Amino acid sequence: MLETIRIKRLGCAALLALLAACGSAPVGPGYYRVERGDTLSKIARGNRQSVQNIARWNNLSNPDAIEVGQVLRVAAPAGAASTSGAIRSGGNNGGANASAAPRPAPAPADNGPATAPTAISLVWPTDGNVIRRFDGSNSKGIDISAAPGTPVVAAAPGTVVYAGNGLRGYGNLLILKHDADYLTAYAHNRALFVKEGEAVKRGQKIAEMGDTDSDRTMLHFELRYQGRSIDPSRALPPR
Repeated sequence: MLETIRIKRLGCAALLALLAACGSAPVGPGYYRVERGDTLSKIARGNRQSVQNIARWNNLSNPDAIEVGQVLRVAAPAGAASTSGAIRSGGNNGGANASAAPRPAPAPADNGPATAPTAISLVWPTDGNVIRRFDGSNSKGIDISAAPGTPVVAAAPGTVVYAGNGLRGYGNLLILKHDADYLTAYAHNRALFVKEGEAVKRGQKIAEMGDTDSDRTMLHFELRYQGRSIDPSRALPPR
């Protein structure tokens, strides 16, 4: 019995990591990928920067609101000056000489849809009314309400990397991985029609809307870029 509980806990931890991090590709010079247990002050110390610099370079309105898997700029952009008071102690020198390297594309910030990437094109995952929109803090996606059993379709082609109900608060959940950067999540379904490892096409029926782990019938839909939640409506067509 204890072994079964341990396996279930490990499974939930793995799923949380999957939701938090879409792949583990290395980041470019001058950037850092947030790991479990990190704080902005710890990251600043490790890269010999001040918290104020890192918050400014990444447009962080709330320095405490960083997520596992999020990519942060930890070295000054070309032509930008650091504020005084950079922290000199620490071990990781990931950003020490980054200004001499070719400047990589800016890392997307986590403080709203204005800076979110939109390199992926999605179709609406279901019909219905949007009853809650993305805000980046309390709402990591959008909620769409319709009748029980309304078809849920894949918003883009990809591979099913999770199908189950092991994550509290999501009910019957599907996670699709679309490429090295993007994944989508579909929660609260009453029935799932695809299995882990299965390739799906854009618009293919993958589930039916339900109310598992929810107080009403709806689809909770998330879009993640490099492990960080972004506003899915920016990649969806207007309707």
